[in-house]
Amino acid sequence: MNELIQAEIKKIFNGRFSTSESTRANYARGEDTYDPVLSQGVVFPETNEEVSKILKLCNENKIPVVPFGTGTSLEGNVVGNEKGITICLEKMNKILSVNIEDFDCRVQACVTREQLNDYLREDGVFFPIDPGANAALGGMAATSASGTMAVKYGTMKTVISGLTVVLPNGDIINTGSRTKKTSAGYNLTNLFIGSEGTLGIITEVQLRLSPVPESIMAAVCHFPSLENAVQTAQQVIQYGVPMARIEMLNKEQMGISINYSKLKDVEEVPTLFFEFHGSELSNNENIKIVEEISNSNHGSSFKWAKDLEERNKLWRARWDVYYSVKALINNGRVYSTDICVPISNITECVNFAEEQAKKFGLRAPMVGHLGDGNFHVILPYDPEKKEMYKKIREFNDLLIKKGLELNGTITGEHGVGLHKKEYLLEEHADSIPLMKLIKRSIDQNNIMNPGKIFDLN
Repeated sequence: MNELIQAEIKKIFNGRFSTSESTRANYARGEDTYDPVLSQGVVFPETNEEVSKILKLCNENKIPVVPFGTGTSLEGNVVGNEKGITICLEKMNKILSVNIEDFDCRVQACVTREQLNDYLREDGVFFPIDPGANAALGGMAATSASGTMAVKYGTMKTVISGLTVVLPNGDIINTGSRTKKTSAGYNLTNLFIGSEGTLGIITEVQLRLSPVPESIMAAVCHFPSLENAVQTAQQVIQYGVPMARIEMLNKEQMGISINYSKLKDVEEVPTLFFEFHGSELSNNENIKIVEEISNSNHGSSFKWAKDLEERNKLWRARWDVYYSVKALINNGRVYSTDICVPISNITECVNFAEEQAKKFGLRAPMVGHLGDGNFHVILPYDPEKKEMYKKIREFNDLLIKKGLELNGTITGEHGVGLHKKEYLLEEHADSIPLMKLIKRSIDQNNIMNPGKIFDLN
Protein backbone atom coordinates (compact mmCIF):
# COMPACT_ATOMS: atom_id res chain seq x y z
CA MET A 1 0.00 0.00 0.00
CA ASN A 2 1.82 3.08 -1.25
CA GLU A 3 1.86 6.56 0.24
CA LEU A 4 -0.64 7.95 -2.28
CA ILE A 5 -3.25 5.39 -1.23
CA GLN A 6 -2.55 6.02 2.45
CA ALA A 7 -3.00 9.73 1.85
CA GLU A 8 -6.34 9.08 0.12
CA ILE A 9 -7.55 6.93 3.02
CA LYS A 10 -6.49 9.58 5.55
CA LYS A 11 -8.36 12.18 3.53
CA ILE A 12 -11.59 10.11 3.63
CA PHE A 13 -11.39 9.12 7.29
CA ASN A 14 -9.97 12.23 8.93
CA GLY A 15 -8.01 10.67 11.80
CA ARG A 16 -9.82 7.32 11.80
CA PHE A 17 -7.02 5.52 9.97
CA SER A 18 -3.99 4.31 11.89
CA THR A 19 -0.71 2.77 10.83
CA SER A 20 0.80 2.71 14.33
CA GLU A 21 2.19 -0.65 15.38
CA SER A 22 0.23 -0.71 18.64
CA THR A 23 -3.11 -0.17 16.86
CA ARG A 24 -2.31 -2.72 14.17
CA ALA A 25 -1.34 -5.24 16.85
CA ASN A 26 -4.65 -4.73 18.68
CA TYR A 27 -6.58 -5.80 15.57
CA ALA A 28 -4.26 -8.57 14.32
CA ARG A 29 -6.09 -11.68 15.54
CA GLY A 30 -9.08 -12.99 17.49
CA GLU A 31 -9.27 -15.37 20.47
CA ASP A 32 -7.53 -18.09 18.49
CA THR A 33 -4.20 -19.90 18.56
CA TYR A 34 -2.53 -17.98 15.74
CA ASP A 35 0.30 -15.53 16.16
CA PRO A 36 -0.89 -12.01 15.30
CA VAL A 37 -0.44 -10.83 11.72
CA LEU A 38 -0.33 -7.05 11.47
CA SER A 39 -2.10 -5.44 8.53
CA GLN A 40 -0.53 -2.30 7.09
CA GLY A 41 -3.22 -0.12 8.62
CA VAL A 42 -6.55 -0.13 10.46
CA VAL A 43 -9.49 2.01 9.37
CA PHE A 44 -12.58 2.80 11.46
CA PRO A 45 -15.64 3.61 9.30
CA GLU A 46 -18.89 4.93 10.80
CA THR A 47 -21.36 4.58 7.89
CA ASN A 48 -22.22 2.24 5.03
CA GLU A 49 -21.00 4.92 2.62
CA GLU A 50 -17.58 5.04 4.27
CA VAL A 51 -17.27 1.26 4.07
CA SER A 52 -18.22 1.54 0.41
CA LYS A 53 -15.52 4.15 -0.25
CA ILE A 54 -12.74 2.15 1.37
CA LEU A 55 -13.73 -1.10 -0.38
CA LYS A 56 -13.94 0.61 -3.75
CA LEU A 57 -10.47 2.09 -3.23
CA CYS A 58 -9.03 -1.24 -2.10
CA ASN A 59 -10.66 -3.12 -4.97
CA GLU A 60 -9.31 -0.70 -7.57
CA ASN A 61 -5.80 -1.11 -6.12
CA LYS A 62 -6.12 -4.83 -5.28
CA ILE A 63 -5.46 -4.29 -1.57
CA PRO A 64 -6.58 -7.19 0.66
CA VAL A 65 -9.18 -6.38 3.34
CA VAL A 66 -9.88 -8.09 6.68
CA PRO A 67 -13.18 -7.16 8.41
CA PHE A 68 -12.96 -6.97 12.23
CA GLY A 69 -15.65 -6.72 14.91
CA THR A 70 -14.99 -7.51 18.57
CA GLY A 71 -12.25 -10.07 17.95
CA THR A 72 -13.93 -12.99 19.73
CA SER A 73 -13.61 -15.45 16.82
CA LEU A 74 -11.81 -18.74 17.46
CA GLU A 75 -10.72 -20.09 14.08
CA GLY A 76 -8.36 -17.41 12.74
CA ASN A 77 -11.28 -15.69 11.00
CA VAL A 78 -9.91 -12.16 11.62
CA VAL A 79 -6.14 -12.73 11.51
CA GLY A 80 -4.66 -9.70 9.70
CA ASN A 81 -3.14 -9.55 6.23
CA GLU A 82 0.40 -8.15 5.99
CA LYS A 83 -0.26 -6.77 2.49
CA GLY A 84 -3.66 -5.27 3.27
CA ILE A 85 -5.73 -3.30 5.74
CA THR A 86 -8.11 -4.21 8.53
CA ILE A 87 -11.54 -2.57 8.52
CA CYS A 88 -12.70 -2.37 12.12
CA LEU A 89 -16.44 -1.79 12.51
CA GLU A 90 -16.39 -0.92 16.22
CA LYS A 91 -17.76 2.59 15.56
CA MET A 92 -20.75 1.10 13.73
CA ASN A 93 -22.52 0.18 16.97
CA LYS A 94 -25.92 1.86 16.77
CA ILE A 95 -29.32 0.22 17.26
CA LEU A 96 -31.18 1.63 14.26
CA SER A 97 -34.78 0.58 14.94
CA VAL A 98 -36.85 -1.67 17.19
CA ASN A 99 -40.38 -2.83 16.30
CA ILE A 100 -41.88 -4.42 19.39
CA GLU A 101 -45.20 -5.19 17.66
CA ASP A 102 -43.43 -7.18 14.96
CA PHE A 103 -40.72 -8.66 17.21
CA ASP A 104 -37.84 -7.38 15.11
CA CYS A 105 -35.04 -4.82 15.06
CA ARG A 106 -32.26 -3.50 12.86
CA VAL A 107 -28.74 -2.92 14.17
CA GLN A 108 -25.34 -1.91 12.89
CA ALA A 109 -22.77 -4.67 12.68
CA CYS A 110 -20.82 -3.95 15.86
CA VAL A 111 -23.78 -3.83 18.23
CA THR A 112 -23.11 -6.67 20.68
CA ARG A 113 -25.68 -9.13 21.95
CA GLU A 114 -25.38 -7.80 25.53
CA GLN A 115 -25.77 -4.21 24.31
CA LEU A 116 -28.92 -5.12 22.40
CA ASN A 117 -30.49 -7.00 25.30
CA ASP A 118 -29.72 -4.15 27.71
CA TYR A 119 -31.50 -1.81 25.29
CA LEU A 120 -34.51 -4.17 25.08
CA ARG A 121 -34.74 -4.80 28.83
CA GLU A 122 -37.95 -2.81 29.40
CA ASP A 123 -39.70 -3.89 26.21
CA GLY A 124 -40.69 -7.47 27.00
CA VAL A 125 -38.56 -8.91 24.19
CA PHE A 126 -35.01 -10.17 23.92
CA PHE A 127 -32.42 -11.43 21.46
CA PRO A 128 -31.94 -15.15 22.20
CA ILE A 129 -28.74 -16.21 20.42
CA ASP A 130 -26.08 -16.61 23.08
CA PRO A 131 -22.60 -17.77 21.95
CA GLY A 132 -21.11 -17.03 25.38
CA ALA A 133 -18.76 -14.23 24.33
CA ASN A 134 -20.16 -10.71 24.04
CA ALA A 135 -19.71 -10.91 20.29
CA ALA A 136 -20.71 -8.36 17.65
CA LEU A 137 -23.93 -9.27 15.83
CA GLY A 138 -22.34 -8.66 12.44
CA GLY A 139 -19.55 -11.07 13.32
CA MET A 140 -22.08 -13.58 14.61
CA ALA A 141 -23.84 -13.34 11.25
CA ALA A 142 -20.56 -13.67 9.35
CA THR A 143 -19.63 -16.89 11.19
CA SER A 144 -23.20 -18.28 11.45
CA ALA A 145 -22.88 -18.40 15.23
CA SER A 146 -25.33 -20.00 17.65
CA GLY A 147 -24.62 -21.04 21.25
CA THR A 148 -26.39 -22.15 24.38
CA MET A 149 -30.04 -21.52 23.42
CA ALA A 150 -30.01 -22.90 19.88
CA VAL A 151 -32.06 -25.91 20.99
CA LYS A 152 -35.11 -23.63 21.46
CA TYR A 153 -34.44 -20.45 19.51
CA GLY A 154 -32.26 -21.64 16.64
CA THR A 155 -29.07 -20.12 15.23
CA MET A 156 -28.20 -16.84 13.52
CA LYS A 157 -29.62 -18.31 10.30
CA THR A 158 -32.93 -18.68 12.13
CA VAL A 159 -33.17 -15.13 13.46
CA ILE A 160 -31.72 -13.05 10.61
CA SER A 161 -34.29 -11.88 8.08
CA GLY A 162 -32.14 -9.41 6.17
CA LEU A 163 -28.71 -7.81 5.83
CA THR A 164 -27.01 -4.73 4.48
CA VAL A 165 -23.79 -5.81 2.78
CA VAL A 166 -21.10 -3.75 1.08
CA LEU A 167 -19.64 -5.72 -1.83
CA PRO A 168 -15.95 -5.66 -2.82
CA ASN A 169 -16.60 -3.12 -5.60
CA GLY A 170 -18.29 -0.75 -3.15
CA ASP A 171 -21.90 -1.53 -4.07
CA ILE A 172 -24.30 -1.48 -1.11
CA ILE A 173 -27.05 -4.11 -1.21
CA ASN A 174 -29.98 -4.95 1.06
CA THR A 175 -31.04 -8.59 1.26
CA GLY A 176 -34.20 -10.18 2.65
CA SER A 177 -37.03 -8.24 4.26
CA ARG A 178 -38.84 -7.67 7.57
CA THR A 179 -41.55 -10.17 6.71
CA LYS A 180 -41.87 -13.64 8.21
CA LYS A 181 -41.48 -15.21 4.80
CA THR A 182 -40.50 -14.33 1.25
CA SER A 183 -39.90 -16.22 -1.99
CA ALA A 184 -38.49 -13.25 -3.90
CA GLY A 185 -35.44 -14.50 -5.77
CA TYR A 186 -32.26 -16.09 -4.50
CA ASN A 187 -31.74 -16.32 -0.74
CA LEU A 188 -28.81 -13.90 -0.66
CA THR A 189 -29.20 -13.39 3.09
CA ASN A 190 -28.13 -16.96 3.78
CA LEU A 191 -25.34 -16.70 1.23
CA PHE A 192 -23.65 -14.04 3.35
CA ILE A 193 -24.41 -15.69 6.70
CA GLY A 194 -21.34 -17.82 7.39
CA SER A 195 -19.27 -16.23 4.59
CA GLU A 196 -16.75 -14.90 7.15
CA GLY A 197 -16.09 -11.64 5.32
CA THR A 198 -14.96 -13.38 2.13
CA LEU A 199 -17.78 -12.03 -0.07
CA GLY A 200 -18.43 -8.58 1.40
CA ILE A 201 -18.77 -6.70 4.68
CA ILE A 202 -21.99 -7.03 6.66
CA THR A 203 -22.78 -3.56 8.02
CA GLU A 204 -26.41 -3.92 9.21
CA VAL A 205 -28.44 -6.89 10.45
CA GLN A 206 -32.24 -7.29 10.55
CA LEU A 207 -33.06 -9.56 13.51
CA ARG A 208 -36.09 -11.40 14.83
CA LEU A 209 -36.68 -11.01 18.56
CA SER A 210 -38.46 -13.29 21.04
CA PRO A 211 -40.90 -12.46 23.86
CA VAL A 212 -39.45 -12.69 27.35
CA PRO A 213 -40.88 -15.91 28.88
CA GLU A 214 -43.34 -15.65 31.74
CA SER A 215 -41.20 -18.03 33.77
CA ILE A 216 -37.48 -18.89 33.57
CA MET A 217 -36.15 -21.69 35.79
CA ALA A 218 -32.57 -22.99 35.91
CA ALA A 219 -31.03 -26.00 37.62
CA VAL A 220 -27.95 -28.20 37.68
CA CYS A 221 -27.87 -31.98 37.90
CA HIS A 222 -24.80 -34.13 38.64
CA PHE A 223 -24.04 -37.54 37.13
CA PRO A 224 -21.64 -40.36 38.01
CA SER A 225 -20.29 -40.51 34.44
CA LEU A 226 -20.12 -38.33 31.34
CA GLU A 227 -22.04 -40.98 29.40
CA ASN A 228 -24.94 -40.75 31.88
CA ALA A 229 -25.08 -36.98 31.42
CA VAL A 230 -24.95 -37.13 27.61
CA GLN A 231 -27.59 -39.85 27.41
CA THR A 232 -29.88 -37.78 29.62
CA ALA A 233 -29.62 -34.79 27.30
CA GLN A 234 -30.18 -36.99 24.25
CA GLN A 235 -33.27 -38.60 25.77
CA VAL A 236 -34.74 -35.24 26.86
CA ILE A 237 -34.58 -33.97 23.27
CA GLN A 238 -35.87 -37.22 21.80
CA TYR A 239 -38.79 -37.15 24.25
CA GLY A 240 -39.72 -33.74 22.84
CA VAL A 241 -39.33 -31.63 25.98
CA PRO A 242 -39.16 -27.95 24.87
CA MET A 243 -35.89 -26.99 26.60
CA ALA A 244 -34.28 -23.56 26.36
CA ARG A 245 -30.81 -24.83 27.17
CA ILE A 246 -29.05 -28.08 28.05
CA GLU A 247 -25.36 -27.49 28.68
CA MET A 248 -22.87 -30.17 29.66
CA LEU A 249 -19.61 -29.68 31.57
CA ASN A 250 -17.39 -32.71 32.11
CA LYS A 251 -15.64 -33.44 35.41
CA GLU A 252 -12.45 -31.63 34.38
CA GLN A 253 -14.30 -28.47 33.37
CA MET A 254 -16.48 -28.48 36.49
CA GLY A 255 -13.38 -28.47 38.69
CA ILE A 256 -11.90 -25.58 36.72
CA SER A 257 -15.17 -23.60 36.76
CA ILE A 258 -15.72 -24.14 40.51
CA ASN A 259 -12.32 -22.55 41.20
CA TYR A 260 -12.42 -19.81 38.56
CA SER A 261 -16.05 -18.70 39.03
CA LYS A 262 -16.22 -19.37 42.80
CA LEU A 263 -19.20 -21.70 42.44
CA LYS A 264 -20.79 -23.09 45.59
CA ASP A 265 -23.03 -26.09 46.28
CA VAL A 266 -21.95 -27.92 43.12
CA GLU A 267 -19.71 -30.96 42.69
CA GLU A 268 -16.67 -31.74 40.57
CA VAL A 269 -18.44 -34.39 38.50
CA PRO A 270 -20.07 -34.46 35.02
CA THR A 271 -22.91 -31.95 35.19
CA LEU A 272 -25.85 -30.74 33.11
CA PHE A 273 -27.08 -27.15 33.29
CA PHE A 274 -30.80 -26.93 32.43
CA GLU A 275 -32.96 -23.89 31.69
CA PHE A 276 -36.72 -23.92 31.13
CA HIS A 277 -38.60 -21.06 29.40
CA GLY A 278 -42.40 -20.89 29.34
CA SER A 279 -45.37 -20.45 31.61
CA GLU A 280 -44.99 -21.52 35.22
CA LEU A 281 -47.41 -24.40 34.64
CA SER A 282 -45.63 -25.71 31.53
CA ASN A 283 -42.22 -25.35 33.16
CA ASN A 284 -43.31 -27.39 36.17
CA GLU A 285 -44.66 -30.13 33.89
CA ASN A 286 -41.46 -30.21 31.82
CA ILE A 287 -39.28 -30.23 34.92
CA LYS A 288 -41.00 -33.38 36.20
CA ILE A 289 -40.30 -35.15 32.91
CA VAL A 290 -36.64 -34.08 32.84
CA GLU A 291 -36.14 -35.07 36.48
CA GLU A 292 -37.52 -38.54 35.74
CA ILE A 293 -35.20 -38.95 32.75
CA SER A 294 -32.24 -37.71 34.82
CA ASN A 295 -33.07 -40.10 37.67
CA SER A 296 -33.23 -43.01 35.24
CA ASN A 297 -29.62 -42.18 34.30
CA HIS A 298 -28.50 -41.94 37.94
CA GLY A 299 -28.62 -38.16 38.07
CA SER A 300 -28.73 -36.30 41.39
CA SER A 301 -31.65 -34.19 42.56
CA PHE A 302 -31.93 -30.84 40.78
CA LYS A 303 -30.17 -27.91 42.45
CA TRP A 304 -32.15 -24.79 41.63
CA ALA A 305 -31.00 -21.26 40.91
CA LYS A 306 -33.75 -19.62 42.92
CA ASP A 307 -33.51 -16.02 41.69
CA LEU A 308 -32.17 -13.95 38.80
CA GLU A 309 -28.87 -13.17 40.52
CA GLU A 310 -28.18 -16.82 41.27
CA ARG A 311 -29.22 -17.85 37.75
CA ASN A 312 -26.93 -15.23 36.19
CA LYS A 313 -24.02 -16.42 38.35
CA LEU A 314 -24.64 -19.98 37.19
CA TRP A 315 -24.63 -19.04 33.52
CA ARG A 316 -21.73 -16.62 33.97
CA ALA A 317 -19.67 -19.63 35.02
CA ARG A 318 -20.69 -21.34 31.77
CA TRP A 319 -19.87 -18.24 29.71
CA ASP A 320 -16.46 -17.96 31.40
CA VAL A 321 -15.43 -21.51 30.48
CA TYR A 322 -12.98 -20.40 27.74
CA TYR A 323 -11.26 -17.88 29.99
CA SER A 324 -11.21 -20.27 32.95
CA VAL A 325 -9.25 -22.77 30.85
CA LYS A 326 -6.97 -20.11 29.40
CA ALA A 327 -6.08 -18.99 32.94
CA LEU A 328 -4.60 -22.43 33.70
CA ILE A 329 -1.35 -21.57 31.91
CA ASN A 330 0.55 -18.28 32.12
CA ASN A 331 0.50 -16.71 28.65
CA GLY A 332 -1.26 -19.86 27.52
CA ARG A 333 -3.51 -20.39 24.54
CA VAL A 334 -6.61 -22.49 24.02
CA TYR A 335 -7.56 -24.70 21.11
CA SER A 336 -11.30 -25.33 21.00
CA THR A 337 -12.82 -28.10 18.89
CA ASP A 338 -16.29 -27.57 17.42
CA ILE A 339 -17.82 -30.90 16.44
CA CYS A 340 -21.57 -31.16 15.79
CA VAL A 341 -23.36 -34.45 15.08
CA PRO A 342 -26.96 -35.68 14.87
CA ILE A 343 -28.53 -36.03 18.32
CA SER A 344 -28.66 -39.84 18.07
CA ASN A 345 -24.86 -39.94 17.65
CA ILE A 346 -23.86 -37.47 20.35
CA THR A 347 -23.16 -40.10 23.05
CA GLU A 348 -20.81 -42.08 20.79
CA CYS A 349 -18.95 -38.97 19.68
CA VAL A 350 -18.47 -37.54 23.19
CA ASN A 351 -17.28 -40.94 24.48
CA PHE A 352 -14.80 -41.11 21.60
CA ALA A 353 -13.47 -37.63 22.43
CA GLU A 354 -12.98 -38.53 26.08
CA GLU A 355 -11.20 -41.81 25.23
CA GLN A 356 -8.86 -40.18 22.71
CA ALA A 357 -7.98 -37.34 25.06
CA LYS A 358 -6.86 -39.90 27.64
CA LYS A 359 -4.78 -41.78 25.03
CA PHE A 360 -3.02 -38.56 24.03
CA GLY A 361 -2.50 -37.59 27.67
CA LEU A 362 -4.28 -34.27 27.11
CA ARG A 363 -5.93 -32.14 29.74
CA ALA A 364 -9.34 -31.92 28.07
CA PRO A 365 -12.08 -29.84 29.70
CA MET A 366 -15.29 -30.31 27.74
CA VAL A 367 -18.51 -28.35 27.31
CA GLY A 368 -21.46 -29.07 25.07
CA HIS A 369 -24.68 -27.63 23.71
CA LEU A 370 -26.04 -31.15 23.88
CA GLY A 371 -29.55 -30.15 22.85
CA ASP A 372 -28.31 -29.59 19.30
CA GLY A 373 -25.48 -32.15 19.15
CA ASN A 374 -22.64 -29.60 19.42
CA PHE A 375 -19.75 -29.87 21.88
CA HIS A 376 -16.29 -28.43 22.43
CA VAL A 377 -13.13 -29.95 23.86
CA ILE A 378 -11.18 -26.97 25.21
CA LEU A 379 -7.46 -27.73 25.17
CA PRO A 380 -5.02 -25.42 26.99
CA TYR A 381 -1.35 -25.37 25.98
CA ASP A 382 1.87 -23.39 26.19
CA PRO A 383 2.61 -21.93 22.73
CA GLU A 384 6.33 -22.47 23.36
CA LYS A 385 5.75 -26.22 23.51
CA LYS A 386 5.33 -27.12 19.84
CA GLU A 387 5.01 -30.85 20.50
CA MET A 388 1.92 -30.28 22.66
CA TYR A 389 0.24 -28.26 19.91
CA LYS A 390 1.09 -30.99 17.39
CA LYS A 391 -0.52 -33.57 19.69
CA ILE A 392 -3.65 -31.40 20.01
CA ARG A 393 -4.00 -31.15 16.24
CA GLU A 394 -3.60 -34.93 15.91
CA PHE A 395 -6.36 -35.37 18.48
CA ASN A 396 -8.56 -32.91 16.58
CA ASP A 397 -7.90 -34.74 13.30
CA LEU A 398 -9.22 -37.96 14.79
CA LEU A 399 -12.22 -36.25 16.38
CA ILE A 400 -13.20 -34.56 13.11
CA LYS A 401 -12.83 -37.83 11.22
CA LYS A 402 -15.11 -39.47 13.79
CA GLY A 403 -17.62 -36.64 13.57
CA LEU A 404 -17.81 -36.96 9.78
CA GLU A 405 -18.24 -40.74 10.08
CA LEU A 406 -21.24 -40.01 12.31
CA ASN A 407 -22.78 -37.71 9.65
CA GLY A 408 -21.67 -34.60 11.52
CA THR A 409 -19.94 -31.37 10.57
CA ILE A 410 -16.46 -29.97 11.20
CA THR A 411 -17.85 -26.80 12.75
CA GLY A 412 -21.17 -26.25 14.49
CA GLU A 413 -20.77 -22.54 15.19
CA HIS A 414 -17.19 -21.20 15.07
CA GLY A 415 -16.78 -21.15 11.30
CA VAL A 416 -13.86 -22.32 9.15
CA GLY A 417 -11.40 -19.41 9.14
CA LEU A 418 -7.81 -20.62 8.82
CA HIS A 419 -7.97 -23.56 11.22
CA LYS A 420 -10.48 -25.75 9.40
CA LYS A 421 -9.73 -25.16 5.71
CA GLU A 422 -8.24 -28.63 5.26
CA TYR A 423 -11.21 -30.22 7.03
CA LEU A 424 -13.71 -28.36 4.84
CA LEU A 425 -12.19 -30.21 1.88
CA GLU A 426 -13.09 -33.47 3.61
CA GLU A 427 -16.67 -32.46 4.39
CA HIS A 428 -17.62 -30.63 1.21
CA ALA A 429 -15.15 -31.62 -1.49
CA ASP A 430 -17.92 -31.69 -4.10
CA SER A 431 -19.14 -28.19 -3.17
CA ILE A 432 -15.81 -26.35 -2.96
CA PRO A 433 -15.64 -25.67 -6.75
CA LEU A 434 -19.06 -23.96 -6.61
CA MET A 435 -18.01 -21.96 -3.53
CA LYS A 436 -14.92 -20.79 -5.44
CA LEU A 437 -17.05 -19.86 -8.45
CA ILE A 438 -19.32 -17.72 -6.24
CA LYS A 439 -16.29 -16.12 -4.61
CA ARG A 440 -14.69 -15.27 -7.96
CA SER A 441 -17.89 -13.82 -9.39
CA ILE A 442 -18.48 -11.49 -6.42
CA ASP A 443 -14.86 -10.75 -5.46
CA GLN A 444 -13.00 -10.77 -8.76
CA ASN A 445 -9.78 -9.38 -7.29
CA ASN A 446 -9.88 -11.66 -4.22
CA ILE A 447 -9.50 -8.78 -1.77
CA MET A 448 -12.06 -9.94 0.82
CA ASN A 449 -10.42 -11.82 3.71
CA PRO A 450 -8.30 -13.84 1.26
CA GLY A 451 -7.13 -17.26 2.41
CA LYS A 452 -10.00 -17.76 4.83
CA ILE A 453 -12.45 -20.71 4.45
CA PHE A 454 -10.54 -22.02 1.42
CA ASP A 455 -7.59 -21.08 -0.79
CA LEU A 456 -8.89 -19.67 -4.05
CA ASN A 457 -5.88 -20.62 -6.18
